[in-house]
Amino acid sequence: MDFLLLLSSLTPRTLTQYFSSFLALLFLIHQITYWIKKGRAPGPVFVLPFIGNAIPLVRNPTKFWEEQAVIAKPLGFSANYLIGNFMVFIRNTELSHRIFSNVRPDAFMLVGHPFGKKLFGEHNLIYMFGQDHKDLRGRIAPNFTFRALSTYTSLQQIIILKHLKKWVKLSNSDVSQKLITLRLLVRDMNLETSQTVIVGPYLNEEARRKFNYDYNLFNVGTMKLPVDLPGFAFRNARVAVQRLVDTLTNTSKSWPPQRPPGKPPPPHSGDHEIAGHLFDFLFAAQDASTSSLLWAVSLLDSHPEVLKQSIEHRPHWFPHIAVKDFPLTDSYTIPKGTIVFPSVYESSFQGFTEPDRFDPDRFSEERREDQVYKRNFLVFGAGAHQCVGQRYALNHLVLFIAMFATLIDFKRLRTDGCDEIVYNPTISPKDGCKVYLFRRCSRYPNLSFD
Repeated sequence: MDFLLLLSSLTPRTLTQYFSSFLALLFLIHQITYWIKKGRAPGPVFVLPFIGNAIPLVRNPTKFWEEQAVIAKPLGFSANYLIGNFMVFIRNTELSHRIFSNVRPDAFMLVGHPFGKKLFGEHNLIYMFGQDHKDLRGRIAPNFTFRALSTYTSLQQIIILKHLKKWVKLSNSDVSQKLITLRLLVRDMNLETSQTVIVGPYLNEEARRKFNYDYNLFNVGTMKLPVDLPGFAFRNARVAVQRLVDTLTNTSKSWPPQRPPGKPPPPHSGDHEIAGHLFDFLFAAQDASTSSLLWAVSLLDSHPEVLKQSIEHRPHWFPHIAVKDFPLTDSYTIPKGTIVFPSVYESSFQGFTEPDRFDPDRFSEERREDQVYKRNFLVFGAGAHQCVGQRYALNHLVLFIAMFATLIDFKRLRTDGCDEIVYNPTISPKDGCKVYLFRRCSRYPNLSFD
């Protein structure tokens, strides 16, 4: 009865005051929690409750990560807060190695994206540990032997040539030259290449069309706020991934049997699980390679005197989650639940002579910087979860550069800021690499699937 009397005595003004006080208390608790986790790590002193610095990250990811790297420079790491998650950004190579070498159930879990489990699902290869993970990688490894890779190169060459011809035709008309943007064209080429090499002939044209549509939704959603509600890009991406895996599940059902009748199937070989692993490889083969190929074209344009180019394959980071408190340095312990970003981008600039300068001679026999500073080159990760398809990716880059440089002549439309970095979701030139294309060779090579 007293409680009811108290409620009836509250005025709108009093309710507003109580509500404001409650919000202030929540803000204070949140801020104190952040300060405790942050400790002496460099980073912003104050963060917005719950959303943290997610808004500047989404608005301008390039600027956000550049600032994060600057803040991290003195100690090799820095702290921040994103969408309910405390985060640690790691710039220092040796500290990054500490994270990569401790991906295990009682230390760190690789997540691939800050909200990766919602996007990729729980039963994903990158979330596996220990012997189970080792056994599965062992069964996958025969797909990436030198013998297997040699069979893929012919398929890669045929598809690369098909797309180069298409691009030249797009750029040339009967009356004038047309400027084309390579970013989406390169991504479409990579989609077709990886679908053909990894899935084979089991994706028909309609399935490929649906796959490409859903993959675009997935790409867009990875760069948006993780609002899992209808109409939001993140929800569209999550649902698109489910459709992508369903498409691949139906595909795997049409494969010929790979074991004798009556023999039990090996672990993780169900149609849906195989589809999930296929999606892992298709995802890994798309955007990072697209980024590398676009920068290759940009560098070829900037350095026409260089006949044989070497480029760096540079995604920005591999997010991990701390499963328990982890001593990163003698003076700082990463709290349990922290999202940790070892920046392979920042690491790849460390040690090398004038790392910002395009200098293929750094890989010469005399200098051998690729060997001297090999430990700093973390673009394919390290440790138990190092990319199993890295040789395939490098082969694809070399094949494309060789064929593009020998078969195609081009002119880049250079404008102010055209080579500024943007995230799509991996880094690419701001203008998407706008070029005019011309056929360099007198005739194209005769390549076909026959």
